[in-house]
Amino acid sequence: MRRQPQYVPGGAPIGLVADLDRPAATAVCYLRLWRDGPEARARLWNALASGLGLEDGRRVMSTFEDLVNLCARHGRRPLACHGVNCRCLGADEACFAQFITTATEGDREDAMLIAILMVRPDVAPLIAALAADFGHALKRMHLCETPVDPRRPAVSPTLH
Repeated sequence: MRRQPQYVPGGAPIGLVADLDRPAATAVCYLRLWRDGPEARARLWNALASGLGLEDGRRVMSTFEDLVNLCARHGRRPLACHGVNCRCLGADEACFAQFITTATEGDREDAMLIAILMVRPDVAPLIAALAADFGHALKRMHLCETPVDPRRPAVSPTLH
C-alpha cells in the first residue's frame, strides 16, 4: 500500500527555485541551509564570508539568524521548507523570497503586509528591517559575481 505524503501547510510546490532572480533564489537556499542543521549552517557561513568578507559576512549571518529565529519564535506557524537540493519552490519559501525582495526594494508598506502574514504584528517591523538588510547584502554579493546561465538550476534535479 502506497503511503500518501503528509500535508504540510505552506509546503506545496508552486514553482522552481531556478525561476527566481539570483538574490531571491539565494534567500531560499540559505533558508533551507539554516533549517538543515549545523553542517549546512557552516556552508551558509562560508558562502557569506567568501561573498562579503569576514566582517560583513559575520554581520549578515547575525542578521539572518535574527530574522529566521524571530520568524520561528513569533511565526503564525513554522515555515515549511523543501530539502536543500530540491528544485521545487514551496509556497512558504516563495513568500519568504518575496518578502526579502519587497523589503530590499524599499517598499516598506508591502514588506510590512507580508511580514504580518508571517509573524505577530508587533514583530513585523523588526523582521522587515532585518529582511531589508539581508536582501541588500545578497544584492552586494551578486553584483560581485560573474553572470551565470539562468536556465541552469542552482540546485540538484530532485523533484517531488
